[in-house]
Amino acid sequence: MRVVVTGAGGYIGAHVVDEALSKGHEVIAIDMDLKNISDKAIKKNLDLFATHENLFQSLGEPDVLIHLAWRDGFIHNSEQHMKNLSAHIEFVRNYVKSGGKNVAVMGSMHEVGYHEGAVDENTPTSPQSQYGIAKNAMRESLILASKELDFNLYWLRAYYIFGDDEYGSSIFSKLTRAAKNGDETFPFTTGKNLYDFIHVKDLAKMIVAASTQNEVTGVINVATGQAKSLAEQVEWYIQSNDWSIKLLYGVFPDRPYDSPGIWADATKIKDIMENYD
Repeated sequence: MRVVVTGAGGYIGAHVVDEALSKGHEVIAIDMDLKNISDKAIKKNLDLFATHENLFQSLGEPDVLIHLAWRDGFIHNSEQHMKNLSAHIEFVRNYVKSGGKNVAVMGSMHEVGYHEGAVDENTPTSPQSQYGIAKNAMRESLILASKELDFNLYWLRAYYIFGDDEYGSSIFSKLTRAAKNGDETFPFTTGKNLYDFIHVKDLAKMIVAASTQNEVTGVINVATGQAKSLAEQVEWYIQSNDWSIKLLYGVFPDRPYDSPGIWADATKIKDIMENYD
C-alpha cells in the first residue's frame, strides 16, 4: 500500500515509518525534520497548517493517511493543543474532500479523563487536560465527518508508551537521562496508579496493522489490555537496564487528573494482530 505518515520524525512516527517499510509498503514521510527517517521512505516537508489544494493528489493518492503529527503531546496543558485543533481537523477534511478514503489518527487515553477500569470504544469521555480535551474534540468532529464525507476513520487510542527513551519525554526518558548522568536517586510519585504500558515498537506494529486493514474501523485501542502499576513498571525498567538508581517514592504528588487505574479493552486490536503477518 501507499501510506502517508504525518509527524514521521517524531517519537512514535519514526517507528511507524520503519514498521510500514518492513511490511513492504511505500511510505511518504511528512514532517518539518526528517533527518532520522530511513532513506527508503519518500520524504516531504509540509506545513500541515497551511491551506492545501488537491491534497490527496499532491501526496500521490495514498491508500491511507496515518496522522500522528501533534505539538506538545507530553505537555498536557500547553496552549498549542486548542490553538491547533481546527487546523488538524481541516487538514484531514481537505485530504478526504480531495479523494482520500482511509484516515488513521493518533488518539490518547487522556481523552477519557478520570476513569477506573478497562476502556472500550463506548466508554464515556470527560477529559481533564487541554491535551485530552483537544484530542477528544478532534475524535468527535472526525466521527461526524466520516459519516458526512463517507470515509473510513481509524481512531487509534494509545495508552502509556515507553521505549527508545533517550528521545522521549515520558518518566522513562527522564529516568534514563538521570541514570546516564550518574544520579543515585530519582524523585518519584507513589507509583500506585495502574496503566496499560506498551513499548513504542509494539505500538508501531499495532498502528500499521490497524491502519492497513478494512475490517475494523472506529475507535481502536492500540494497547496490551493489561494493567500494571507505575512503580512495578519503573522498577522493572531499572532492573532490566542494570541500573543502581533508587526511586524516592512520594516526592511528587500524584496528578489529580490521573486515574487510579486505566487500561484498554484490547479485543479489537488482538483480532487485527492475529491476521498481521
